[in-house]
Amino acid sequence: MSGVTSGTGSASCRFAHYFVVCGLDTETGLEPEELADLLVRSKVVHGGSPGIISSTDESCESFEQSPLRRSFKSKVLAHYPESTDRSPFNRDAVNMLCMPHGLSFRSQADGREHHFHSFTVAQDDGTRSYGFVHTYYEAVTNAQITTAMQTLHQMHHLDADSLAARPMSACLGCAAGSFQPARDTLYASKALCLLTPLPFLHAARHFLSQLHQAVTSHAAPPLPLESYIHNILYEVPVPPPGRSLRFHGVQGPIVCQQPGPEELPLGDYPLGEAFSLLGVENMVRLLTSVLLETQVLLYSQDYQRLMTVAEGITNLLFPFQWQHVYLPILPVPLHHLLDAPVPFLMGIQRKDCSQCSTLDLSHEANLCFVDIDNHRVDPPEDLPLFPDQPELILELNEVLLRFGLQPHGGATTTNPAPAAPLCLSSLVLEDLMEDRRNGNLGGEELAVLERLQALARRCGEGGVEGGKTLGRAFQEEEEELNAAKMNVQLREVFAGRFAVIFRRYEEFVIHSAPDLESWLGNRDGTSNFDKGSFLSAQPAPHLHFLSWFLETAMFSSFLDSKVLSRWADQEPLQRVFDGRLEREHLYDTFEDDPGNRRYRKCSVLHKSAQAMERRLLKVDHTAIHPHLLDMRIGQGRHQQGCFPRLQADVLKYSPGRRSLHQSKLLDPSPSAVTQIQRGFVEGLLSECRLKTRRMLMERMGKESVELGQGEASITGLQENTLIHSLCDLLERTWGHGLLLKQGRSALWSHLLHCQANGEKMEPPSPAESPVSNGLDSMSVFKHVCFRFVQTMSEGLSEVGRARAWIHLSLEKKVLSQHLKLLLANQNLIRQLYKPHAFLLCEEEREQFLFHLLSLNTVDYLCFTRTFISINIPYRVVIMPMKKLSIAMTMSNPWVCVSGELGDSGVRQIPKNTQEIVFQCQNLGRLSTLQLGQENSGLLAKCLVDCVIVHNEITGHTYRFPCGRWLGKGVGDGSLERVLIGQLVSPRGEEESGRWTGTPPEQGSPPQSGHMGSLGRSNSNNRLSSVQVQEEMREAVNNLVKHFHKAEQERGNLTALLCGEEGLVHSLEQFLLHGFKSSRLFQRSVFIWDFVGKWVWVCVCTRTDYVERWWFPWRRRIKWVTCGGQPNCEGKFQLLVCLGVRDQLLPQWLPLLAESHLTARLYEESALVQDHAAVNSLSRILHTLHEFPITLETALIKGVDL
Repeated sequence: MSGVTSGTGSASCRFAHYFVVCGLDTETGLEPEELADLLVRSKVVHGGSPGIISSTDESCESFEQSPLRRSFKSKVLAHYPESTDRSPFNRDAVNMLCMPHGLSFRSQADGREHHFHSFTVAQDDGTRSYGFVHTYYEAVTNAQITTAMQTLHQMHHLDADSLAARPMSACLGCAAGSFQPARDTLYASKALCLLTPLPFLHAARHFLSQLHQAVTSHAAPPLPLESYIHNILYEVPVPPPGRSLRFHGVQGPIVCQQPGPEELPLGDYPLGEAFSLLGVENMVRLLTSVLLETQVLLYSQDYQRLMTVAEGITNLLFPFQWQHVYLPILPVPLHHLLDAPVPFLMGIQRKDCSQCSTLDLSHEANLCFVDIDNHRVDPPEDLPLFPDQPELILELNEVLLRFGLQPHGGATTTNPAPAAPLCLSSLVLEDLMEDRRNGNLGGEELAVLERLQALARRCGEGGVEGGKTLGRAFQEEEEELNAAKMNVQLREVFAGRFAVIFRRYEEFVIHSAPDLESWLGNRDGTSNFDKGSFLSAQPAPHLHFLSWFLETAMFSSFLDSKVLSRWADQEPLQRVFDGRLEREHLYDTFEDDPGNRRYRKCSVLHKSAQAMERRLLKVDHTAIHPHLLDMRIGQGRHQQGCFPRLQADVLKYSPGRRSLHQSKLLDPSPSAVTQIQRGFVEGLLSECRLKTRRMLMERMGKESVELGQGEASITGLQENTLIHSLCDLLERTWGHGLLLKQGRSALWSHLLHCQANGEKMEPPSPAESPVSNGLDSMSVFKHVCFRFVQTMSEGLSEVGRARAWIHLSLEKKVLSQHLKLLLANQNLIRQLYKPHAFLLCEEEREQFLFHLLSLNTVDYLCFTRTFISINIPYRVVIMPMKKLSIAMTMSNPWVCVSGELGDSGVRQIPKNTQEIVFQCQNLGRLSTLQLGQENSGLLAKCLVDCVIVHNEITGHTYRFPCGRWLGKGVGDGSLERVLIGQLVSPRGEEESGRWTGTPPEQGSPPQSGHMGSLGRSNSNNRLSSVQVQEEMREAVNNLVKHFHKAEQERGNLTALLCGEEGLVHSLEQFLLHGFKSSRLFQRSVFIWDFVGKWVWVCVCTRTDYVERWWFPWRRRIKWVTCGGQPNCEGKFQLLVCLGVRDQLLPQWLPLLAESHLTARLYEESALVQDHAAVNSLSRILHTLHEFPITLETALIKGVDL
């Protein structure tokens, strides 16, 4: 037996907060919508440029239309109660959302279908209330209104006659004829609205539908309408969690329910309809756009479709919540909010027969446009795939097919008329229906009811007037039950995916603050989540999406709630999610390897649907029935088709005194609009400050930000994510208040306007721009950056070209200066932008540029690593040793430059020159350079100091130190050398002391000495044994750390192997320690001379031990000796690299230590004669065996192994 409950008490526990009536105010008369006048004035001020929509033309059409087709101002006629203690009544907002397109009129010859839609209103504290509106047409009995309409018709026809030269289609609505009060009946739209704290869609829809049926019925309802309205406002409570509630409308019972504390939160909007409208793939694409906080614009002719898709997609976000502007129905007076430079989820109504091409939006670069009526979703460019998207789509298809829906989009799901209440033609049958829901029927009674149901179905759908057949009632009940079950199962699928993706998120939450006060005081400077470690534990295909999602406000808010749960009660959504994760951990069978994870379907679909079904079939509580109130006699008499004036005294409520704050977002007044736009400007500046600070911290680390030094700690994936968010910020900033735009990108449009304008902008003075980077005129900016991006043949869109320009300017450290040059032409900006635009706010604009200028303190290779298929011009310059006075020549020199993306091939340097400029496909970050010459001529020799390679587009300069002779008869007689490069300051070495950027990325330091030359070794420069062993351990440790990093974070392996502090150099120092060079040799020899002689001795010995060592090495020794590198240093380098790659190097050292040749050539204190040191070194080198080492082609040239 269900219990009887009452909702009397605070507004927070009542089913509904307000009942509202909106429509025609006969006292104020007919007032046209103010928007038409505003748009006409906007056209005059801005030269005919529409701000948001092509509404100037629309406004003209509005005056050309018949008055019965125009929109007029509606008013809130009544609302009950006046106010509540927790939810203030926002009269203007509710009026706009009840009638988003204003008041409309019809005659008896026009269609007057009633319709239903809903909306949501957000408060400043983030709480939402929901409005449910039933709109119908009511006859106008006021003579002044009908006379005014007749006058408007006469004026309209006079104007039409004076404009007879226009095409017939120009006078819209003329075919409707004239309006004559004596002949025609005038009808005006009226809206009945119910405001509730929770989205009880079906219950509110049934209540309003019953109310409307009572108004239009011939017979009066059993009780005055005040009784039913008073009942739902004050006597019907919100169902307790996990329980269902039945209350009574005018013509029958209505059931609502609320999920339990461990279930998904209430979601009453039909997800099945949203999936049918857009299709599964489009819904997943839309959800991805919402999760990544793009700007989402919904577009439909039906307001309820806008709300269905918006609420459906936000319900799928669990456990996350949308944190930005949320207006699924954007009334016409609030269209200025489409100019908001922030993420938003908004919906606007499609006009009759209009296309999306009529829209002129200032923000399109990061916009997801959803044309619901045409079943199309246009996401932003480069939108990543949702994790396991193909498998997720298949699982969703199965759920939809199980309920008889097709998974593809384009289903012609029209907005059905509101479902009629369960008002059966017999009170006995009504009682039987209620008993069936409550499970109070026995077997015999239930069998009788089933036979009655079958009989009703055989008899068809006919029934008594004002009621419906039993079969139809059962059918509607079954449809609602299936829709509720499908909602739960679709949401459970997505909740299960988030549970899988973030199943271990708690392990990566950082709890650094000791108390709540210290955490609140340092929120901006505190990281709550170890994003790098979390991403390294995810499958590679998921990283693109997850790296973007971890930067969103909804994930940040989710983490803040988790941290706050240490000192306060946990948020309900997070408590449900964490509880599910705890249960999942009990059955967690996932492998630790992210690459081996398999897709797992949701296992709680049936269980969740059963819980929902039990609540709907067996009601737990019953609210107090409507009853007679203490009303004055004679008022509220029933008049068919006319909603009566309610007695306000019986619907009053006396709330407690509270300070109520209403949201300014829904206020269309000029002062509120100015305040909102000012808030957007401050928000953009704050976002720029936080983004640039985050980029600095991630790039340099916290210590580097404070001390101006430190190593880069950001992965390539995270770097791309932050730069992408910076591109989005710049697009939104340049799109704020934009009037004239070419293409989808606001920033690229500005560049094109500057190019077309042709005005020369004076660059800022050196004092104003501390980082000039060689840019001293606007022409340099145009030709170096803009011109190159404009000529890129990559098939880029306007958005892609804008992002390429940002990437290139950021890499060249001129982004702030280029933007400052763009903003120098204020006359052009005033033509392109509205007065409230961010670019016209001087103080905020300067601060914005200052924050961007701080990015010049770090190095980025974002353009080089992103646009990998473009052709780049490179300049190569050979620098001889300047201290030599004699002339040095080279015979037919050549170079081959290699980078992380490939090599340039052999490039012959022209005769009598020392430099060459060539174009080739982007090589990425440069690593090695091969330098050689032909063996012709007696003077074909040169002491090369270094080789400089300059990227002519990005401005990066790489230095390849050499310090060796190139030619026969000098040095080691080599004609070819392999050099290791490093990235140097873009402003040259002479200013390197003032350059405060991060160190070069994994570059090899310059070679300061002649490595391996025994004859040049000086005892004063020799390292101690402790120093040599420390260098060796450091070199191996650097290699180990290199492979323990994520693949995107790893630097240049060649530099770690062959650089000055690399493995080859450290092993060379080990072999040099204690060598008796001065006693044995009277000339300069190299370490390879000793190694070669030692190899020959080992081969001659041919013991079993030597044979075991020689067998795996003989091919490598052969290639190193006879082929490969032509110089002694190169041979030793190649031998070490092959030994490391093939895991043979640790076998070599013990054999070297036991050789009798080693005892003759080394002192007793030498490290190579210390067995403990040799064994320790072998163990250290053995740690490299677990890593796959791949050598660059330049290092193993000529070696076929």
